[in-house]
Amino acid sequence: MWFDSHCHLNDEAFQNDLSAVLDQARQAGVSGMMVVGYDLPSSIRAIELAHAYDILWASVGIHPHDAKIWGPVVRREIELLLKDSKVMALGEIGLDYHYDYSPRDDQRRAFREQLELADEYRKPVIIHNREAHGDTLQILSEVGVGEAGGVMHCFSGSKETAAACIKQGLYISFAGPLTFKNAKNLAEVAVEVPLDRILIETDAPYLTPHPFRGERNHPGLVPLVGQKLAELKNETVEAVMEITSRNSRNLFKLDVVECETDEK
Repeated sequence: MWFDSHCHLNDEAFQNDLSAVLDQARQAGVSGMMVVGYDLPSSIRAIELAHAYDILWASVGIHPHDAKIWGPVVRREIELLLKDSKVMALGEIGLDYHYDYSPRDDQRRAFREQLELADEYRKPVIIHNREAHGDTLQILSEVGVGEAGGVMHCFSGSKETAAACIKQGLYISFAGPLTFKNAKNLAEVAVEVPLDRILIETDAPYLTPHPFRGERNHPGLVPLVGQKLAELKNETVEAVMEITSRNSRNLFKLDVVECETDEK
């Protein structure tokens, strides 16, 4: 079964038909989805959804777009959310130098402190990096990602950047852009990254894969990313499905949690 390692079902784009979207995902063979927060309201909503549906899990954090709000009060709120039983990661966090919605100093400070917080709570991190490869790698080399590791969400960098991220203990996640016809460089990166270090995602409702570009993205389309990855890696679709799903479950420690639940 497929696992969508990064989606935003907490987005208002799904407020009217979430049950139908989840049914569609199940029919497509998707057995689990990580609902990723990006500010306090979306993080709280991710947790609510994760408790409402057994195939959903939650991640909480402050996106670089909102890094300007980061401070002691917000940190305490995130800490409280991290203690919830269905919160399996801290993210999405990182740097975004494309839009610069928050000052870069604020972005770097929020990124550093959330990396430290993830290590303290032994949670993997979900990292956003857009046009900030140098500073992202610099901060990772200085702070690290902790023993729990993490993932570079919707990877868009070079082969060299991917190798540096893997060296830091991170997985590389590919999304809809891998299927785009003009994604030659990204395809070359996917060929180089070992399959046991790869996750796949939709980033729904954004970055809809080919041939549905222009429509709302949803987790039921994550198999299209996996199929493209299988083509590039010269692997069977079944092998890619099994390995990427296992990678997600290992990173987010889902099998451990589910075993503990079964025992109870």
